[in-house]
Amino acid sequence: MSTPIALTVAGSDSGGGAGIQADLKTFSALGVYGCSVVTALTAQNTQGVNGVFDVSPTFVRAQMKAVFEDIAVDAVKIGMLGRADVIEAVRLDLKRYKPKWVVLDPVMIAKSGDRLLHKNAMKALLNDLVPMADVITPNLPEAGALLKLKEPITDPDQMAAAARKLLALGPKAVLLKGGHLTGDSASDLLVTEEGESEWLPGRRFQTKNTHGTGCTLSAAIAAGLAKGQSLSDSVKQAKAYIANAIAMADSLEIGRGHGPVHHFHGLWQQ
Repeated sequence: MSTPIALTVAGSDSGGGAGIQADLKTFSALGVYGCSVVTALTAQNTQGVNGVFDVSPTFVRAQMKAVFEDIAVDAVKIGMLGRADVIEAVRLDLKRYKPKWVVLDPVMIAKSGDRLLHKNAMKALLNDLVPMADVITPNLPEAGALLKLKEPITDPDQMAAAARKLLALGPKAVLLKGGHLTGDSASDLLVTEEGESEWLPGRRFQTKNTHGTGCTLSAAIAAGLAKGQSLSDSVKQAKAYIANAIAMADSLEIGRGHGPVHHFHGLWQQ
């Protein structure tokens, strides 16, 4: 059997809890070899983003070329892109190298509230990348931004309607995450272009240490796809993985703000 390989195209988190670092940890924890294309450097910790240094589109494409022309990538996870010209660079190389699976996490805002997607890049994200994705994984605020909703999504009926509208934007599937709903439930909704719809129940954990949850979940989905699992099975495995990572997050005691989840909860604990 060949080694399953996943590529993350995302920003670097110097604090190690999100972005490229979280993705590579997730790939490794789930038995997948990870490669990376860095789209931006962030000066970041558990308390916030202190600065962002964008990588040029030319160098983003140089990284894509270096990986794809040597390594047989099974799945691509896309996270923070930041700028419209970087989005265009990624689009061109996805079209060129045609990876089997593309998981798009439309990263816009950091856990601290800092903006990670330029306002003028939203159109490029919608037009250039969303239609190329096999699955997109927005949370409720991101879904509202993508759909230009005037009111927040607050209940399951609104989630279902939003998921169908997101699917109409062109991806093959949508995993709409319900973590921003109120109450004890944090159910997600998976809808596909074949018309399938599945609610995936989730438990809500009382912890502030949830930095990198979105990155980690989408990376875990890409890991499952890289291993040859179906989309449905990959999503379910990813949800179980992130639930355990959040459950064990408090044991790490990293930083003074929103700490990271425990990516290696299955391998070591404090």
